[in-house]
Amino acid sequence: MAATTDASPDVPGGDPDAVIRQLYSGHARALRRYVGQFCPDRASADDIVQETFIRAWRHLPQLSADDRPVRPWLFRVARNLLIDASRAAQARPVTVPEQPAGQAGTDSGLEEVLDRQLVSAAMAHLSPAHQSVLVETFYRGGTMATVARELGIPHGTARSRLHYALDALRQQLQEHDAVAC
Repeated sequence: MAATTDASPDVPGGDPDAVIRQLYSGHARALRRYVGQFCPDRASADDIVQETFIRAWRHLPQLSADDRPVRPWLFRVARNLLIDASRAAQARPVTVPEQPAGQAGTDSGLEEVLDRQLVSAAMAHLSPAHQSVLVETFYRGGTMATVARELGIPHGTARSRLHYALDALRQQLQEHDAVAC
């Protein structure tokens, strides 16, 4: 290898790890930019660059004996790895995450929208005091102390309102279920 980086002379018989570090410092940034153009994410690009330098380390004796610059060899190896990864992705069947048997064939996004509409309609039947304590507690994630402070009511009153608000909400949802059946 006449040049481990295209500008510096080879270190014949030198430490292989030092030679690879020198190659990495001289070529990794450009190689990562090149590979990044063809990879779907940064992790995939980093994997290709890492595998390229592993192969350079394995072929270090041949690269050291060659007079040609190393950079084109690194880019060719990266290109071949990109092609291999692309072919593997095309040959690999698309996997779908497994769903429990009870949920097969359901669209959870639609269910979430319907649940939100159901809860929203049930909350509309609650008093403003009950609505505010439910919103502060469950939608804004407040603790009882925070909810009491936000609403300007005593801690015990906030707890009591939450209890009765949940009870009224549960009753509204049960009435909806009775009508729907």
